[in-house]
Amino acid sequence: MTLSITTSTLADGAVEISPRGEIDVENAYEIREAVAAQLAVGSPARIELNMRHVTFIDSVGISALVAAFQLAQVSGVKVVVTRPSRFAHKQLWVTGLLGLFGNPQAESDGLASLEGVSPL
Repeated sequence: MTLSITTSTLADGAVEISPRGEIDVENAYEIREAVAAQLAVGSPARIELNMRHVTFIDSVGISALVAAFQLAQVSGVKVVVTRPSRFAHKQLWVTGLLGLFGNPQAESDGLASLEGVSPL
């Protein structure tokens, strides 16, 4: 599966970058480039990486997220992860990076909440 990235501006002025698909060694640089492009045109209040539709992310993808975070930090812009898929959430948890990206909660698959069970 390939990676596609959409970008939008939220009502509060934050920029939302939404990758869809797999983030791996072949395309991880695209995440950093998407953040860099937003920083090049201005200084948003924050950048939200909506990871809801990320089906896979490897160590190179995680490194690209950290590089994007550091790049934005130099510009005084906060980068947070929002709505991570369960897989993306697990990878951030395993690597100890949830706190760096704002401690996002995993996106519910719908079944757990219907059964009254709290999602991750």
